[in-house]
Amino acid sequence: MALLHQGDQFPSLKVPVLDGATVAVPDMFAGRYGVVLFGRGGSCRSCVEQLRAFQRSSARFEKNRIAVVAWSADDQTQTASLVSKYGLTFPIGYGADPTAVSEATGAFVSVDPPQLQSTAFVVDPSGRVLLSLYSCGAFGQLLPDDVIELVREHG
Repeated sequence: MALLHQGDQFPSLKVPVLDGATVAVPDMFAGRYGVVLFGRGGSCRSCVEQLRAFQRSSARFEKNRIAVVAWSADDQTQTASLVSKYGLTFPIGYGADPTAVSEATGAFVSVDPPQLQSTAFVVDPSGRVLLSLYSCGAFGQLLPDDVIELVREHG
């Protein structure tokens, strides 16, 4: 497991989303900045609050050409419930294999049950990592204002 650092190419990931499609990260950003969020899913209060904060910032993200995708090991039913309950409109992936995601990105994984720990990446329009934030728990999460400031500095 190797951590991703600033300037590294973000690995190609196929993320299944609720509409039956699969989004390809980082390709889905299509020349925009991107945010990739991994977390423990709907059972993690701070993970849910992070998703809600990114949702509340969606208009500012659109204005700054920033796309967001989130992914957890939750199943499709749990993810659909989360999206519905909080009105999340950005792609939310489900069924992540924590070990495979960890091998590709360096994300930390809890042991029992295996879940992705809070991990965030900001990716530039060419698919390179601008920022990586790793946590071994639910705290130490990326905030929307930090993303906007970082993009403004690099834009």
